[in-house]
Amino acid sequence: MAQDLFQAIHYPLQIAAASGRLRQETDYEAYIRQLIRQVLLTAPGERINRPEFGAGVRRLVFAPLSSATASLAQTTIYQALTASLDALIRVEDVRAQASAPGRLDITVTYLLRARGERRFLNVEVTE
Repeated sequence: MAQDLFQAIHYPLQIAAASGRLRQETDYEAYIRQLIRQVLLTAPGERINRPEFGAGVRRLVFAPLSSATASLAQTTIYQALTASLDALIRVEDVRAQASAPGRLDITVTYLLRARGERRFLNVEVTE
């Protein structure tokens, strides 16, 4: 099996101890998971040059967690992921559930466009 020749900056930013340079991410699937987390946890307007970037799910944790909030989260996340990462992934499903006070559990089902492989990502967002 051929080795993937992929390299990107690791998120969150870290310095590699051996080289003293920015840590590199060489695993394509890990890179995509990092991008999805960036979209989920970045609030719209937080990035100066991309004010529309992000789903801002952290602010939903402070809202009264109900089925309406979970539904709003699902719609917001789906739209943000589709707008930001459509060239890399096809979002198939987003589930959000308030599982405890101050906690939102999110499951994203997506297809890696480059490989045609389906993947799942579970993210727990707390206060």
